[in-house]
Amino acid sequence: MPETGKHDRDDDEAYPLFAPAESRGPKILTVGQLSQLIEATLETMFPSLWVSGEITEVTRPHSGHIYFTLRDETAQIRAVIWRSAASRLKFRLEEGQQVICQGGLDVYPPRGTYQLVVQQIEPQGLGALQLALKQLQQRLAAEGLFDPAHKKRLPAFPRRVGFVTSPTGAAIRDFLQVAARRFRGVAVVVIPAKVQGDGAASEIVRGIQLANRIRPALDVLVVGRGGGSPEDLWCFNDEAVVRAIFASAIPVVSAVGHEIDVTLSDLVADVRALTPSEAAERVIPSADEWKERLIVHRRRLAAVLKARVAAARRQLDQLAAMRVLRNPRSLIDDLTYRIDELDEQASRAICRRVQLLRDKLGGIASRAEALSPLAVLGRGYSVTADAETDRVVTSADETGVGKRIRTRLKTGSLFSRVEAIGNGNETR
Repeated sequence: MPETGKHDRDDDEAYPLFAPAESRGPKILTVGQLSQLIEATLETMFPSLWVSGEITEVTRPHSGHIYFTLRDETAQIRAVIWRSAASRLKFRLEEGQQVICQGGLDVYPPRGTYQLVVQQIEPQGLGALQLALKQLQQRLAAEGLFDPAHKKRLPAFPRRVGFVTSPTGAAIRDFLQVAARRFRGVAVVVIPAKVQGDGAASEIVRGIQLANRIRPALDVLVVGRGGGSPEDLWCFNDEAVVRAIFASAIPVVSAVGHEIDVTLSDLVADVRALTPSEAAERVIPSADEWKERLIVHRRRLAAVLKARVAAARRQLDQLAAMRVLRNPRSLIDDLTYRIDELDEQASRAICRRVQLLRDKLGGIASRAEALSPLAVLGRGYSVTADAETDRVVTSADETGVGKRIRTRLKTGSLFSRVEAIGNGNETR
């Protein structure tokens, strides 16, 4: 919706109702004159006013202006924030926000509508900075910057620790005092940066980026200051600072130094420390504590080794008490005696087996002898066969008179010729 400015007009055109008395008939206004009269009246009666309501129908064209509707339970009014004022907003306008707007009324003649030209706008119930912080936190959380899965573990024994802070502030002094008390073998690299006021956020970002380029590489990076008001700590809520901490390849400890207010740097950092002193305690190991741990581990190790030596000695004594170790020759003698026993048992088993097979073979031979044709011939029987074909003759019909036959006896054979064939008492 285009911006409406002031219009040049004389008094008669601007206020046609005050026509000269000698004129006859009513003064007829054009639509444009009526719009000008309404505009002048609104500007005169409402040069500046505060209006509260709920934001709806927000649009942001490429021009940079912001158009929206402000409404309550009974009415609504169109509103506009020109680009110059929109660039100064500290939070993002969204549907459903309850706000208080300051501005003036303006008429847009081409449409015959009026609108609220907003110069200032504040959220109801929440300050603009706090609302902007909440919106930024929600947006960064949706991107996963605060996800615990991205948190890096601090090394147990860092050799080089960086600290992005003011080199003249109390934060670095407290950190160095605690570091020197805990472990003297850690090198602390101070990376100077403003930690308050204009330009602080950009210097903190540069410090974090520089820390990641330092060689030899740092093991841990601390970012923080020695406390202060929420306004003093606001640079640690800057989006660029939060993204720089998230992008750091070095594990980052946030040590803003304020226990109540949690900054976005605290949320994105791998570890949060309430103060720089606590950061030193969490980053740098305590030599005294590790000495005590080593003493405890040494005692435990000695006890374990003593127990193992005692167990090995008992096992060795048990082995030494075994007969085979006390008299190795006895084992050989026992094995020799056992071999002799097995040899004797095997010989007896073989003899029994041979005799059993011999007896079984004799029985088979006896049965075979009883069934042998020769045995039958021995009892006076004979076998007759055709002398020419040597086919056994089992019936008188299988031969004829004059046929030569061979009769086999137990010993030898008889050759004869058939003189007659008889069947029972008959002869032919």
